[in-house]
Amino acid sequence: MENDLRLRTKAFALAVIKLYVSLPKTTEAQVLGKQLLRSGTSVGAQYREGTFAKSKADFVSKIEGALQECEETRYWLELLEDSGIVSREQLVDLHQEAKELVAILVTIARKSKANF
Repeated sequence: MENDLRLRTKAFALAVIKLYVSLPKTTEAQVLGKQLLRSGTSVGAQYREGTFAKSKADFVSKIEGALQECEETRYWLELLEDSGIVSREQLVDLHQEAKELVAILVTIARKSKANF
């Protein structure tokens, strides 16, 4: 599971990067895109940091950080779509993966807290 999630969060980051590169060069698209780029690539970074946590509390903190970044990514995706900058069809896969990653991270955080 751990290795699968490392690969999924990295693939998610790469998909976010690909989307960012394809965005129009308008000011609003670039501002939203940079926010998306920061949060979308941070999900995997936070998760990886968690795998080297010094304690259970540190692990939970990093997982919750990844969860927050993933939720923020979902927000920027919604804004890109709702503003008409990117079509719904272009974002279907990213929306779905973000939703699944949130569910996985919530489960990990809950189970880890229960084991304290």
